[in-house]
Amino acid sequence: MIRAPKKGSDMQELINLVKNIQKDKEIVSKISSRILSFKELNSKGNKEWFSELCFCILTANSKAETAIRIQNELGYTGFISFDKEQISKSIRQNKHRFHNTKANYIIQARKFSNIKDLLPSNELNAREWLSENVNGLGLKESSHFLRNVGYKNLAILDRHVLNILFEFKLIKKIPNLSLKNYLFLEEILSKLCKKTDLSQAELDMYLWYSKTSKVLK
Repeated sequence: MIRAPKKGSDMQELINLVKNIQKDKEIVSKISSRILSFKELNSKGNKEWFSELCFCILTANSKAETAIRIQNELGYTGFISFDKEQISKSIRQNKHRFHNTKANYIIQARKFSNIKDLLPSNELNAREWLSENVNGLGLKESSHFLRNVGYKNLAILDRHVLNILFEFKLIKKIPNLSLKNYLFLEEILSKLCKKTDLSQAELDMYLWYSKTSKVLK
Protein backbone atom coordinates (compact mmCIF):
# COMPACT_ATOMS: atom_id res chain seq x y z
CA MET A 1 0.00 0.00 0.00
CA ILE A 2 1.41 3.36 -0.97
CA ARG A 3 1.20 5.97 1.76
CA ALA A 4 1.10 9.74 1.76
CA PRO A 5 3.76 11.54 3.84
CA LYS A 6 2.55 12.53 7.28
CA LYS A 7 4.50 15.77 7.21
CA GLY A 8 5.89 18.13 4.64
CA SER A 9 3.18 17.75 2.01
CA ASP A 10 2.26 20.77 -0.07
CA MET A 11 -1.53 20.45 -0.27
CA GLN A 12 -1.96 24.18 0.29
CA GLU A 13 0.51 24.97 -2.49
CA LEU A 14 -1.47 22.77 -4.85
CA ILE A 15 -4.68 24.47 -3.76
CA ASN A 16 -3.03 27.82 -4.50
CA LEU A 17 -1.98 26.57 -7.94
CA VAL A 18 -5.56 25.67 -8.80
CA LYS A 19 -6.86 28.98 -7.46
CA ASN A 20 -4.30 30.90 -9.49
CA ILE A 21 -5.47 29.16 -12.66
CA GLN A 22 -9.04 30.09 -11.73
CA LYS A 23 -8.06 33.75 -11.89
CA ASP A 24 -7.80 33.38 -15.67
CA LYS A 25 -11.38 33.89 -16.85
CA GLU A 26 -10.62 32.50 -20.30
CA ILE A 27 -9.38 29.19 -18.88
CA VAL A 28 -12.31 28.98 -16.46
CA SER A 29 -14.67 29.55 -19.37
CA LYS A 30 -13.01 26.83 -21.45
CA ILE A 31 -13.16 24.32 -18.61
CA SER A 32 -16.77 25.20 -17.81
CA SER A 33 -17.65 24.75 -21.47
CA ARG A 34 -15.97 21.37 -21.56
CA ILE A 35 -17.76 20.23 -18.41
CA LEU A 36 -21.04 21.35 -20.00
CA SER A 37 -20.24 19.26 -23.09
CA PHE A 38 -19.86 16.20 -20.84
CA LYS A 39 -23.25 16.94 -19.30
CA GLU A 40 -24.76 17.25 -22.77
CA LEU A 41 -23.21 13.94 -23.84
CA ASN A 42 -24.84 12.34 -20.82
CA SER A 43 -28.24 13.04 -22.38
CA LYS A 44 -27.24 11.53 -25.74
CA GLY A 45 -27.87 7.93 -26.78
CA ASN A 46 -25.93 4.73 -27.23
CA LYS A 47 -24.27 5.82 -30.50
CA GLU A 48 -22.58 8.82 -28.92
CA TRP A 49 -21.65 6.88 -25.80
CA PHE A 50 -20.17 4.03 -27.84
CA SER A 51 -18.08 6.47 -29.88
CA GLU A 52 -16.74 7.93 -26.62
CA LEU A 53 -16.04 4.45 -25.30
CA CYS A 54 -13.88 3.77 -28.36
CA PHE A 55 -12.15 7.13 -27.90
CA CYS A 56 -11.19 6.13 -24.35
CA ILE A 57 -9.89 2.77 -25.56
CA LEU A 58 -7.64 4.78 -27.87
CA THR A 59 -6.37 7.09 -25.12
CA ALA A 60 -4.48 4.33 -23.30
CA ASN A 61 -0.74 4.72 -23.99
CA SER A 62 -1.45 7.62 -26.33
CA LYS A 63 -1.88 11.37 -26.39
CA ALA A 64 -5.43 12.65 -26.15
CA GLU A 65 -4.98 14.68 -29.35
CA THR A 66 -4.14 11.50 -31.26
CA ALA A 67 -7.24 9.71 -30.00
CA ILE A 68 -9.37 12.75 -30.85
CA ARG A 69 -8.08 12.76 -34.44
CA ILE A 70 -8.89 9.07 -34.86
CA GLN A 71 -12.35 9.52 -33.33
CA ASN A 72 -13.06 12.43 -35.68
CA GLU A 73 -11.85 10.38 -38.64
CA LEU A 74 -13.73 7.16 -37.93
CA GLY A 75 -16.77 8.40 -36.02
CA TYR A 76 -19.50 6.08 -34.82
CA THR A 77 -19.89 4.55 -38.29
CA GLY A 78 -16.25 3.53 -38.45
CA PHE A 79 -16.12 2.26 -34.89
CA ILE A 80 -19.24 0.13 -35.30
CA SER A 81 -18.93 -1.15 -38.89
CA PHE A 82 -15.40 -0.88 -40.35
CA ASP A 83 -13.34 -4.04 -40.49
CA LYS A 84 -10.15 -4.51 -38.51
CA GLU A 85 -7.90 -3.48 -41.41
CA GLN A 86 -9.72 -0.18 -41.93
CA ILE A 87 -9.67 0.70 -38.24
CA SER A 88 -6.05 -0.35 -37.86
CA LYS A 89 -5.07 1.76 -40.88
CA SER A 90 -6.63 4.89 -39.37
CA ILE A 91 -4.92 4.28 -36.05
CA ARG A 92 -1.56 3.63 -37.72
CA GLN A 93 -1.77 6.66 -40.03
CA ASN A 94 -2.41 8.87 -37.02
CA LYS A 95 0.86 7.59 -35.52
CA HIS A 96 -0.79 5.71 -32.66
CA ARG A 97 1.07 2.73 -31.28
CA PHE A 98 -0.48 -0.73 -31.03
CA HIS A 99 -2.76 -0.16 -34.02
CA ASN A 100 -3.71 -3.84 -34.40
CA THR A 101 -4.34 -4.31 -30.69
CA LYS A 102 -6.50 -1.20 -30.47
CA ALA A 103 -8.43 -2.19 -33.58
CA ASN A 104 -9.13 -5.57 -31.97
CA TYR A 105 -10.31 -3.90 -28.75
CA ILE A 106 -12.71 -1.66 -30.67
CA ILE A 107 -14.16 -4.58 -32.63
CA GLN A 108 -14.54 -6.58 -29.41
CA ALA A 109 -16.27 -3.61 -27.77
CA ARG A 110 -19.07 -3.74 -30.35
CA LYS A 111 -20.93 -6.23 -28.18
CA PHE A 112 -21.38 -3.26 -25.83
CA SER A 113 -22.75 -0.94 -28.52
CA ASN A 114 -25.70 -0.27 -26.21
CA ILE A 115 -23.26 0.77 -23.48
CA LYS A 116 -25.52 3.42 -21.97
CA ASP A 117 -28.21 0.82 -21.31
CA LEU A 118 -25.75 -1.66 -19.82
CA LEU A 119 -23.96 0.47 -17.24
CA PRO A 120 -24.93 0.43 -13.57
CA SER A 121 -26.13 3.84 -12.40
CA ASN A 122 -23.70 3.96 -9.47
CA GLU A 123 -20.37 5.48 -10.52
CA LEU A 124 -18.12 3.03 -8.69
CA ASN A 125 -20.11 0.05 -9.90
CA ALA A 126 -20.05 1.41 -13.45
CA ARG A 127 -16.28 1.80 -13.35
CA GLU A 128 -15.84 -1.70 -11.97
CA TRP A 129 -18.09 -3.10 -14.69
CA LEU A 130 -16.19 -1.32 -17.46
CA SER A 131 -12.73 -2.34 -16.25
CA GLU A 132 -13.84 -5.96 -15.87
CA ASN A 133 -15.76 -6.30 -19.13
CA VAL A 134 -14.30 -3.99 -21.78
CA ASN A 135 -10.92 -5.07 -23.09
CA GLY A 136 -8.53 -2.13 -23.26
CA LEU A 137 -10.06 -0.23 -20.36
CA GLY A 138 -8.39 -0.13 -16.97
CA LEU A 139 -9.53 1.93 -14.00
CA LYS A 140 -8.06 5.12 -15.48
CA GLU A 141 -9.67 4.73 -18.90
CA SER A 142 -12.96 3.64 -17.34
CA SER A 143 -12.94 6.76 -15.15
CA HIS A 144 -12.08 8.85 -18.21
CA PHE A 145 -15.03 7.46 -20.15
CA LEU A 146 -17.45 8.01 -17.29
CA ARG A 147 -16.25 11.58 -16.81
CA ASN A 148 -16.73 12.27 -20.51
CA VAL A 149 -20.33 11.05 -20.42
CA GLY A 150 -21.24 13.20 -17.45
CA TYR A 151 -20.17 11.43 -14.25
CA LYS A 152 -18.41 13.81 -11.87
CA ASN A 153 -16.89 12.01 -8.92
CA LEU A 154 -14.18 9.71 -10.29
CA ALA A 155 -10.50 10.58 -10.54
CA ILE A 156 -8.59 10.05 -13.79
CA LEU A 157 -5.14 9.03 -12.60
CA ASP A 158 -3.07 9.62 -15.71
CA ARG A 159 0.66 10.37 -15.63
CA HIS A 160 0.11 14.12 -15.33
CA VAL A 161 -2.05 13.82 -12.23
CA LEU A 162 0.25 11.21 -10.66
CA ASN A 163 3.27 13.44 -11.26
CA ILE A 164 1.48 16.36 -9.61
CA LEU A 165 0.68 14.28 -6.52
CA PHE A 166 4.34 13.28 -6.31
CA GLU A 167 5.77 16.73 -7.02
CA PHE A 168 3.61 18.30 -4.33
CA LYS A 169 4.67 15.58 -1.87
CA LEU A 170 1.19 14.18 -1.46
CA ILE A 171 2.58 10.71 -2.15
CA LYS A 172 6.07 9.34 -1.56
CA LYS A 173 6.30 7.57 -4.91
CA ILE A 174 4.25 6.91 -8.00
CA PRO A 175 2.65 3.49 -7.51
CA ASN A 176 1.17 0.86 -9.74
CA LEU A 177 -2.53 1.45 -10.17
CA SER A 178 -4.00 -1.55 -8.41
CA LEU A 179 -7.57 -1.09 -7.23
CA LYS A 180 -6.35 -0.53 -3.66
CA ASN A 181 -3.84 2.12 -4.71
CA TYR A 182 -6.29 3.75 -7.11
CA LEU A 183 -8.90 4.21 -4.39
CA PHE A 184 -6.26 5.54 -1.99
CA LEU A 185 -5.05 8.15 -4.48
CA GLU A 186 -8.62 9.02 -5.40
CA GLU A 187 -9.30 9.81 -1.77
CA ILE A 188 -6.36 12.25 -1.71
CA LEU A 189 -7.88 14.01 -4.69
CA SER A 190 -11.30 13.96 -3.00
CA LYS A 191 -9.80 15.98 -0.14
CA LEU A 192 -8.42 18.44 -2.67
CA CYS A 193 -11.87 18.64 -4.28
CA LYS A 194 -13.41 19.62 -0.96
CA LYS A 195 -10.79 22.29 -0.35
CA THR A 196 -11.21 23.80 -3.82
CA ASP A 197 -14.98 23.30 -4.07
CA LEU A 198 -14.56 21.39 -7.33
CA SER A 199 -15.81 18.02 -8.52
CA GLN A 200 -13.31 15.37 -9.56
CA ALA A 201 -14.27 16.10 -13.17
CA GLU A 202 -13.47 19.81 -12.78
CA LEU A 203 -10.33 19.28 -10.70
CA ASP A 204 -8.92 16.93 -13.32
CA MET A 205 -9.30 19.63 -15.98
CA TYR A 206 -7.43 22.17 -13.85
CA LEU A 207 -4.64 19.77 -12.93
CA TRP A 208 -4.30 18.64 -16.54
CA TYR A 209 -4.16 22.24 -17.70
CA SER A 210 -1.44 23.02 -15.15
CA LYS A 211 0.75 20.39 -16.80
CA THR A 212 -0.15 20.76 -20.47
CA SER A 213 -1.63 24.26 -20.89
CA LYS A 214 -4.46 22.53 -22.77
CA VAL A 215 -8.17 21.94 -22.18
CA LEU A 216 -9.15 18.79 -24.04
CA LYS A 217 -11.32 15.88 -22.92
